[in-house]
Amino acid sequence: MENQTEVSEFIFLGLTNVRSLQCYLFALFLLLYMASILGNGVIVAVILAEPRLHSPMYFFLGNLSSLDIFYSTVTVAIASFLSGRKAISYNGCATQFFLFCLFLATEAFLLAAMAFDRYTAICKPLLYPITMSKWVCIQMVAGSYICGCVNTMVQTGFTFTLHYCGHNEIDHFFCDGPPLISISCSDTYVNNLVMFTLCGLIIASTVMIVLISYISTVLQIRSAEGRHRAFSTCTSHMLVVTLFYGTIAFMYAQPTWLSSLYPRKAVSVFYTFVIPILNPFIYSLRNKDVKEALRRTVVHESLTK
Repeated sequence: MENQTEVSEFIFLGLTNVRSLQCYLFALFLLLYMASILGNGVIVAVILAEPRLHSPMYFFLGNLSSLDIFYSTVTVAIASFLSGRKAISYNGCATQFFLFCLFLATEAFLLAAMAFDRYTAICKPLLYPITMSKWVCIQMVAGSYICGCVNTMVQTGFTFTLHYCGHNEIDHFFCDGPPLISISCSDTYVNNLVMFTLCGLIIASTVMIVLISYISTVLQIRSAEGRHRAFSTCTSHMLVVTLFYGTIAFMYAQPTWLSSLYPRKAVSVFYTFVIPILNPFIYSLRNKDVKEALRRTVVHESLTK
């Protein structure tokens, strides 16, 4: 290894080498990315502009939409689907990996905070103004970022202290942990163990909070109509949560030998492109208050013109 030159850049192999498919993928992912930015951007703008939406629930929703914009933008490489040479510098790869891990881990903690917020609002309404005060909400969001940052610093430190020599082709479309570890010429046992342990702990703890919060919320409602409405809302939320945590678990929280049994790139498409589009529709655009605020915003803009 000492006689081999450390790499200064990485080359993405992308999703496919077939030129005709690259064109279709370019169009598809460009549309998905634009839909994600538009949907989440509208949610953030409406929540900021509408005073009636300045409540804890919409504060969390606005932060969720912002995170979706951030990490879909960090991971997207639209031009690389058509470019002949898909390269990124070593430092650029480290930066992309750090930001991606930060936003992804933060969203996992934020989803747990949102579930707790709904549980408190429905099951303990009298204590809700105190339990979920503005300062507490800010602390919960800040705590999500801090926890995500701690995880990210550990993951990035372990990944980029590995030696990369000779082989620099990443079988992926952005700088992600497992593909980077797989091309290292160092012993990666500790790295795989750290990634498995950290991701497993994050997923297990946050999923537990989400499940307990949603189940407790449904069980606490006495009326059949209210329970049905809450169950319908929680089911749609759980669909997105299951997709998010499920794909993350498939990618990171598993033994190394199991990772070769399914296509990583196909799975990663879900949390980089699909989920950022689903979140605005599931969490926000099905909400009556958000739809009413959006309608008033559109009408106001039309009248001002």
